[in-house]
Amino acid sequence: MLYYYSMKIEHLIFDLDNTLYPATAAMDAGITQRMMECVASFFKVSMEEAAEIRKANIKKFSTTLEWLRSEGLKDVEGFFAHVHPENEADELEEDKNLRPFLESIKLPKIICTNAPREHAERVLNKLKIRDLFDSICDIRDFNLQGKPYASAFETALKLCGGNIDNTLFIDDMQKYTDGYAAMGGTAALVGDKNGKPLTPDASSAFKGTAPHPGKTYRIKNVYELKDLITKIEG
Repeated sequence: MLYYYSMKIEHLIFDLDNTLYPATAAMDAGITQRMMECVASFFKVSMEEAAEIRKANIKKFSTTLEWLRSEGLKDVEGFFAHVHPENEADELEEDKNLRPFLESIKLPKIICTNAPREHAERVLNKLKIRDLFDSICDIRDFNLQGKPYASAFETALKLCGGNIDNTLFIDDMQKYTDGYAAMGGTAALVGDKNGKPLTPDASSAFKGTAPHPGKTYRIKNVYELKDLITKIEG
């Protein structure tokens, strides 16, 4: 049985991809394919070789882009344009239940993504929920160093008007929720692709300098968020 400690949640910071829509969506496969095309082109290798090179190096970096820049990539905007073409939203199906669900959570919300702003706008507009989010924090706002760096979360917290003690962060990547928890924050890890379920008292794998450890809760999908908030608030 999980222990939920009491916390008054006043702000929500949402990841975008594979959080507001499922990881099984065609968009996830499309983004991955186009990203690997960039890797293969940069190193002048096959797609199979590109996948192996990326797998061997990505754990040291926040994003594929950060890794490629460390290897000498200069054309950042070209990378964005290829990975996120203007018609990318065609890969995403509408979810008629998402808007009413998010509307039922009466808390201010922002997006915090390691993707460019134009991608976030396309996704939110396709899902018909853009107006439900006060702001978007994108990779350019983070000077191309996104989650899980503390500076990225600090930028997002400043934008939403919250702080580490009253803001819940929701993401599908454990290294990103670990980063937030390492700052002393509370996070919801979406999905089951990150291995064994976490408990609220699990130690963060991301080394931080917070005066006290954060908490990470596991939810299967975004639709379990409202129940989680209720339990956390006691």
